[in-house]
Amino acid sequence: MSLTNKNTALILIDLQKGWAKQDHWGGNRNNPNAEEVALELLNTWREKGLPIFHVIHGSKDPKSELHPDKPGFEMLEALKPMDGEPLLVKNVNSAFIGTDLQERLENQNIDTLVIAGLTTNHCVSTTTRMAGNFGFEVYLIADATATFDRKGLDGSVFPAEIIHQTALASLNEEFATVLNKADLLEIL
Repeated sequence: MSLTNKNTALILIDLQKGWAKQDHWGGNRNNPNAEEVALELLNTWREKGLPIFHVIHGSKDPKSELHPDKPGFEMLEALKPMDGEPLLVKNVNSAFIGTDLQERLENQNIDTLVIAGLTTNHCVSTTTRMAGNFGFEVYLIADATATFDRKGLDGSVFPAEIIHQTALASLNEEFATVLNKADLLEIL
C-alpha cells in the first residue's frame, strides 16, 4: 500500500508556543521530540506536494496559554504554514468543530488523513475520533504526538506516558491506524 496513491492530507494540530509552560498543563510531558517529528512529516509533505492543514487552538479561557491574547497562542516558528497552507483556528478539542476543515477536505477529494500534534488525549484524540466517524482513513503518528501528566479523581497522578499510550491504544484499529513516523514513511 502506498499513501501517495491516495489523496492524503497532513493535519498538524496545536503546534503552539503555549505548551512550553508544562506546569500549566499538568507537567512531566512525554515525547519531547514530537514537534521535531512533526516537522519531518511537514517537510516530507511539502517535498511531495501533498495537502497540508495547520490547526491551532484559540482558547476562550483568558487564563489559558493558548488564548489569542497570550504569546503562547503563536505557532512554533519552524512549523508555521507556508503560502497556500491553510491555518484554521478552533476553540474546542476537535479540528472539525467551528472550522471549515471537513468542507475543505471534501472539496479537495481528500479521503486519507495523517494526524500529528498536541495533545494526544485531547485535541489529537478528538479530531482523530471525528475523522474516523466521518469516514476518513486515518493514520495517527504516535511519535509526533505528546501529552502531560493527568490528575485522577482521587488526586493520584497518572504519568504522561501512560496517558499517551492508553489514548493511542483506544484509537488504534477503531478510529485510526497508529504508526510511528518511520513506519508511515515506509508506506508513503
